[in-house]
Amino acid sequence: MAWNEPGGNSNNQDPWGGKRKGGDRKGPPDLDEAFRKLQESLNGLFGSGKKRNSDGGGSGSGSSGKGGGFGLLGIGLVVLLAIWLYNAIYVVDEQEQAVVLRFGKYYETVGPGLNIYFPPFDRKYLENVTRERAYSKQGQMLTEDENIVEVPLTVQYKITNLQDFVLNVDQPEVSLQHATESALRHVVGSTAMDQVLTEGRELMASEIKERLQRFLDTYRTGITVTQVNVQSAAAPREVQEAFDDVIRAREDEQRSRNQAETYANGVIPEARGQAQRIVEDANGYRDEVISRAKGEADRFTKLVAEYRKAPEVTRERLYLETMQEVFSNTSKVLVTGDKGQNNLLYLPLDKMIDSSRSGSGASTSGASTTATDPGVRASDMQTPRDTRTRESR
Repeated sequence: MAWNEPGGNSNNQDPWGGKRKGGDRKGPPDLDEAFRKLQESLNGLFGSGKKRNSDGGGSGSGSSGKGGGFGLLGIGLVVLLAIWLYNAIYVVDEQEQAVVLRFGKYYETVGPGLNIYFPPFDRKYLENVTRERAYSKQGQMLTEDENIVEVPLTVQYKITNLQDFVLNVDQPEVSLQHATESALRHVVGSTAMDQVLTEGRELMASEIKERLQRFLDTYRTGITVTQVNVQSAAAPREVQEAFDDVIRAREDEQRSRNQAETYANGVIPEARGQAQRIVEDANGYRDEVISRAKGEADRFTKLVAEYRKAPEVTRERLYLETMQEVFSNTSKVLVTGDKGQNNLLYLPLDKMIDSSRSGSGASTSGASTTATDPGVRASDMQTPRDTRTRESR
C-alpha cells in the first residue's frame, strides 16, 4: 500500500521512512534529515561513524558534522591525486624525445620509456626527432640578368637537437621558412636565367642547402636540412611565349656551334696532315738533292783521276755518254755532213726504239727502218760513213 493512500499510515510516515512531526501537518520532506543520512553512509564507508549512547541515540551532533567534512575532503584529495597522476605519467616512443623544464628552466632531456614529471612545477615538450619533415616554397625571383622566374623547391629537414628547437627560437619552423626564402633569393639572384631554367638546378640546390643550414646553425634552431629539391623553374605566364622563343634560339645556337665544332674537328686534322705531308716531301727532296750532289761530286772526282790517266779515252767516253743521254730524250735526230755538203740525214729514233722493243735484232733494225720509211735513201745512209772514212784517212 502506498504511503499516501487513504486508510494507510500516511499520517505518521514520509517517503524516506521517517515519522512526520506535528501529527497531521502536511509539507515537503525534511532535507536536513536526508543529508544527515547521506553523511552517515559516507562516514560508514570511510570508518568515521559517530559514537552512540547506550540507549542507541546519538551522543554528539558536532562530532558527526566534523567527520562528514573530513570525508568529503578526503574524496576530493583522492580525485585530485588521480588527475595529477594521470597528467604526470607519460610515455615517450622510440622515435620521440621530451624536454622537461622545471620552474621555467631547462632540467633534462628524456628518452624513450615511461616517465613522470611534476606539474605545475614542471613542463614537458614532446617531439618526434626521427621523422623527416618537408616544407615547400614557390615564388617569383629575380635572376642575375634581371629576368623574373618562378622557382618551386622542397626542403626536407628533421630535428637533431630538441633542446635548441624548444628553447632558443620561439617558432623554429617559421624561422626555417624565412631562412629558406632568404637563401633562395640570394642564390637565384646570383645565377643567370639560362642556368636556372636548364642544367644549373642541381648546383643551385646544393648552394641553397649550404646557405640555409648556415642560417639555421646561426639561429641555433636545432634543425638539420637533409635535402633541398629545386623543381623545374619556369617563366611567368605573362611572358611564357617570349621565354619559349629565347629557349628555341638558344637551342639553335647550340646546334650551330656543335656543327661548327664538328667541321673544325674534321678540317683541322686534315690540314695538319697535308702540312705534315708537304714537310715530309720537302725533307725527302732535300735529302735527294743533297745525295745526288754528293754523288755527282764523287763521280767528278773519280772522272778527273781517270782523265788524268787517259785523256783521249775519257773524253770520247764522256762525249758518247752525253750524246746518248741527249738522244734518249728525243725521237728525231738530224745529222749533217761537212761544210759545203747539203746531205741531211734524218734518224727516226722513235720507230727504231719501237722496233727494238718488238724483238728485232740490231743488225736488221736499220734495214727495216729504211724500208718502212721511204723518205730515207740508201745513199744518205752511206754518205756519212764515207765522210767519216775520209776524215779518218
